[in-house]
Amino acid sequence: MRLVVASCAARYSGRLNAHLPRATRLVVVKSDGSVLLHSDGGSYKPLNWMSPPCTLTVGEPDDESRAAGVTQVWTVQHAKSDDRLVVDLYEVLHDSAHELGVDPGLVKDGVEAHLQELLAAQIVLLGTGHQLVRREYPTAIGPVDILAKDPAGGTVAVEIKRRGDIDGVEQLTRYLELLNRDPLLAPVRGVFAAQEIKPQARVLATDRGISCLVLDYDAMRGVDDVDSRLF
Repeated sequence: MRLVVASCAARYSGRLNAHLPRATRLVVVKSDGSVLLHSDGGSYKPLNWMSPPCTLTVGEPDDESRAAGVTQVWTVQHAKSDDRLVVDLYEVLHDSAHELGVDPGLVKDGVEAHLQELLAAQIVLLGTGHQLVRREYPTAIGPVDILAKDPAGGTVAVEIKRRGDIDGVEQLTRYLELLNRDPLLAPVRGVFAAQEIKPQARVLATDRGISCLVLDYDAMRGVDDVDSRLF
């Protein structure tokens, strides 16, 4: 990755025309060929950029541009369209290149799989006396996140989402309709569990006899089981 901090101006042409007047900016040139112009603000979003496949050519300014103080002209041409980004560099304040290597990618914390694992280990959150039957209980229309038994021996089907909306309630409803056809499981009641449950989803769930459970991921992850400690 090449990082250039410079006083620059830029022109974009192609599907749209845009112009950035002269200012000090960060120009990022990535190994995939993309070129991005950032200001000291606007969070992660660049002011302008060219996505790969594209080629970067560094050229000399013409006489008029040189007289205006331009020292280099970067032309970034997209390989599959007429889109072009031209960057006029005036004063380069910093220019460095860094080998970052292969990135492992973003590992998300608190995704549904994590919530499912934690709830299975802390099935008591469904209520005292509940017991886990299994995770990913198979059905003809897909696996139910958690199947459990309540203290009375009744079957409980749990659908887990990070953010619970109406689609999640509809999904659990379909599971319940199918599971209740099995005489070995029926009657089966449903629990819709999520870190956040939208009001419309809660109303629909209640109307269909489905319980709602809000999951506190941080609290679940930080449970201290005193019986499992060495000291």
